[in-house]
Amino acid sequence: MLLRGINVGGKNKVPMAELRKLLEDLGYSDVSTYIASGNVLLRSDRPAAEIKARIEEALPKAFRLDSELIAVLVLSHKQLKAVIDKKPKGFGEQPGTYHSDAVFLMGIDSKSAMDVFDPRDGVDAVWPGDGVVYSQRLSAQRTKSRLNKIMGSPMYKSMTIRNWATTTALLDLLERSADS
Repeated sequence: MLLRGINVGGKNKVPMAELRKLLEDLGYSDVSTYIASGNVLLRSDRPAAEIKARIEEALPKAFRLDSELIAVLVLSHKQLKAVIDKKPKGFGEQPGTYHSDAVFLMGIDSKSAMDVFDPRDGVDAVWPGDGVVYSQRLSAQRTKSRLNKIMGSPMYKSMTIRNWATTTALLDLLERSADS
């Protein structure tokens, strides 16, 4: 599960220990978090839409938040694995050369989302995926990147971004927990 808008720029501060307790109190099991930016692993038999609704309702009651900025994206193990398995050829494989991000989409499709990206030739590259846009920018030229332009779009509220290292680490954690 990915939480959009928590612990960003000093706003919507959510301590991870308190978030884990809240989710356990809501009945989820094997709750864990990865870094303090809204990455949560949990087990549940409930449908994704129900998990999303319950958590989005509970968060503003438990924490002092600007609820308009907060959104929950529930991904199954299978969905996260597909994001990684279906990445563009070579994507994320040169972290010393490129900054690579998975831009996860919430309630919008990648075709619509692609309209807000304005990649700069020689700096940025973007590819549509299923529920995700893959974004890569040349590290040496990242100050020239246009990725930040998406933040001015109303569609940005339907996106949550994770760097590729975090995305792959989450899958590794899921797979380790599935083996135990």
